[in-house]
Amino acid sequence: MPFVNIKITREGATAEQKADLIKGATDLLVNVLGKNPATTVVVIEEVETDNWGVGGESITVRRKKGM
Repeated sequence: MPFVNIKITREGATAEQKADLIKGATDLLVNVLGKNPATTVVVIEEVETDNWGVGGESITVRRKKGM
């Protein structure tokens, strides 16, 4: 049973976009590895930008700097 965990920043991904991510990840595992879509689990976690850091700074700070 494949398990895919997608983490994105919480910035307004729509329900339709999330559904597309779930379908796309499932289809990828079916097409590349021959996995059963009925047993493929996809979880999307949305993380606040204060809790996601790159290069020693939170995404919130980087966005304020225009990075």
